[in-house]
Amino acid sequence: MEEKREKAPHVLVVPYPAQGHINPLLQFAKRLASKGIKVTLANTIYLTKSMKAKTGLVAIETISDGFDEGGFESSESTETYHERLKEFGTKTLTELIEKQNSSTLPFSCVIYDAFLPWALEVAKRLNLPAGAFLTQLCAINVIYYHVYLGKISVIPQESGTIYVPGVMEFEVSQLPSFVSAPGSYPAFRELLLNQFSNLEKADWVFVNTFDRLEGEVVSWMEERFPVKTIGPTVPSMYLDKKVNGDNAYGLNLWNPNTGTCMKWLDARPNASVVYVSFGSIAALGPEQMEELAWGLNGSNNYFLWVVRGAEENKLPNNFVEETREKGLVVNWCPQLEVLAHKAVGCFLTHCGWNSTLEALSLGVPLVAMPQWTDQPTNAKYVEEVWRVGVRAKLDQKGIVRREEVELSIKEVMEGENREEFKRNASKWRELAIEAVDEGGSSDKKIAEFVAILNKEDK
Repeated sequence: MEEKREKAPHVLVVPYPAQGHINPLLQFAKRLASKGIKVTLANTIYLTKSMKAKTGLVAIETISDGFDEGGFESSESTETYHERLKEFGTKTLTELIEKQNSSTLPFSCVIYDAFLPWALEVAKRLNLPAGAFLTQLCAINVIYYHVYLGKISVIPQESGTIYVPGVMEFEVSQLPSFVSAPGSYPAFRELLLNQFSNLEKADWVFVNTFDRLEGEVVSWMEERFPVKTIGPTVPSMYLDKKVNGDNAYGLNLWNPNTGTCMKWLDARPNASVVYVSFGSIAALGPEQMEELAWGLNGSNNYFLWVVRGAEENKLPNNFVEETREKGLVVNWCPQLEVLAHKAVGCFLTHCGWNSTLEALSLGVPLVAMPQWTDQPTNAKYVEEVWRVGVRAKLDQKGIVRREEVELSIKEVMEGENREEFKRNASKWRELAIEAVDEGGSSDKKIAEFVAILNKEDK
């Protein structure tokens, strides 16, 4: 006797296999699950084995990237990894969907990271509607879209300005590094531009931002794609507190020094600590590391600095011991808990989008030290559009010197614009909560999507 098929929506979520991409998609998946939708996240075999997962109502299945024992680090090159990810991912994603679709709870649609345009082709071949998920600021996506169309040419000069239709005018140094320095990291540049290779075929385009943050840019994009802004994708505990048990992302590649960090922060005065982190990928050169270290020391503020284990050898000799009274250096920390702590006065960051969005969502002013990819553009928004901090200036060698580190921290922590930065940061926090709260712009768009899924499954 044939098993009875359940009449309930079931969404398959397929992230690009990196923590900074998995976490926002997982948070979106949790939002969908909180509204009664069955959600399954397809992670790679290697990352599923490597991560300690607490995903709540979201189920986990696996696909292969062709490197099941070592993941990205075991590939000979970025190009090789992406080639095998497409080859093995296409095959195993197809098998996963076909297997599930012969069960009592087949998939209703696929939501895929736009870094994986082949996932859209799989979904369409199997007659499933599909939505792309863009993890970055909407303005970044528009810039890359213009480059993909050939409307923004390669920029050989080191200075000057360029106008991006639908966004604004930028100095070359404020554009994503794959635009301002197109010869750098060609494999990643191709990955970013290929997001638009078949985007017009997607039934929905979800973006990890919210309308009030960049309204005009969102409107420009909505005229061209079926865009739904559904951010910020930050655990509910730190925003509207409406999703039960959603107090962390749930997936981590590293073990945070939670107890050590929080105990240390608890002993510090309100708004007295500079939190410093450059995320999970960015690696500072030894000279920049030394300048940053002594700049932090010279600012005369307490500091909590995340230095990954592989980067510790770049610290100045005896720096940790000499600054023990005012600083704490750890390999990893629970960033959301730290940013939410009353002792933190500002966040010195590389301006990756996840980190920037977390700071905005928690009302923390910023000192921006962008390194590559979208970070220079995010830093422009931090300093000039949202007015929640400053961007530290580079010297002629492309280094932020210790004096500039000190000056930037002091400007945010005690300068004449300090109150404006704090006021604006608090405003963006309120608007972020408003966006995801019941009836807010992002919540409304998620609800519209859920209504479509429920209607199609009846």
